[in-house]
Amino acid sequence: MFKSFKTFVLLAFLSGLLLFIGQTFGGSQGLYLALGFSLLMNVGTYWFSDKLAIKMARGVEATEAEHPWYHALVADLSQRAQEPMPRLYVSPSPQPNAFATGRNPKHAAVCVNKGLIDLLDRDEMEGVLAHELSHVYNRDILIGTVAATIATAITFMARMAFWFGGGRDREGGALGSLLMVFLAPVAAMLIQFAVTRSRETEADTSGAHLSGKPLALASALQKLETGGRARARLGGTPAETSPAFQSLYISAPFGGMASMGKLFRTHPTTETRVRNLEQIARSMGQIA
Repeated sequence: MFKSFKTFVLLAFLSGLLLFIGQTFGGSQGLYLALGFSLLMNVGTYWFSDKLAIKMARGVEATEAEHPWYHALVADLSQRAQEPMPRLYVSPSPQPNAFATGRNPKHAAVCVNKGLIDLLDRDEMEGVLAHELSHVYNRDILIGTVAATIATAITFMARMAFWFGGGRDREGGALGSLLMVFLAPVAAMLIQFAVTRSRETEADTSGAHLSGKPLALASALQKLETGGRARARLGGTPAETSPAFQSLYISAPFGGMASMGKLFRTHPTTETRVRNLEQIARSMGQIA
């Protein structure tokens, strides 16, 4: 409940920042432009994000004949959750990773990388798939899309203000406008990252309860981080190398960047996620 409320507050603040920038640099016209631009981007992304993400990941539909275990695991988890089964895809990427996308449970897709299939055992794979399905059931794809879209709109408007000099004659003068141009995109990015981190933690929790195997998911996350770094030299798909899609994955592509500060991470640290899952395992009586 706290994570959901936190997400709502962050999204509200992000939307407020967008409208404030529009008002600051363009008056009432700028305010309406910001609102219209945001709504247009949200609607477009909401309807087409799944197709675009699968294409960028070079995903190929996983048939039941070729991947019976994949269909069996997802079918079992979907039945437990009493939700429709999503479309299933496999990406040829050697990186151990996976993501879910789609605007709602009836129009969702899950994509796992070939590198993930090679690395995890069945229980770990079940934990990962439960995590991804939780993203779908919690509407995290929509939430993340909204956050990314508003952040992009803020950056776009700030750059427009820089080139066209909007708001220079307003209160605060040129210095205030210049600061807004550079600080607003940074603030938007930090809020967007906070939203994605919050939803990852929530999906870990929901997925652990759905599968009943929090320790298997913890083990998978540890393998994903070390495996991603070990295979970084092998490269990946356009989705994994694009900052716009990296937050979709269960783990930061290529093992993430350990040197990055907490505020600039798209995912919580693996250590933090493992501690959360171990606590859930204790509550289930799986750890003494």
